Amino acid sequence: MRLREIRESQNLSVPKLVELSGVPRRTIQDIEKRGDCLVSTALKLAKALGVTLDELCSEKQD
Repeated sequence: MRLREIRESQNLSVPKLVELSGVPRRTIQDIEKRGDCLVSTALKLAKALGVTLDELCSEKQD
């Protein structure tokens, strides 16, 4: 899960991503720590970030 990497590359704070996605702050923090989440949550985050689900869920790009 590349959530933190993508969020930071877009200069988005966690509170701003909460606003854009409707996903609770704690959930975003947990996803960034654990690296996994429900597909429904991942879809909301991908849409808010303007990336595909595949881009969001893929392993880190080298």
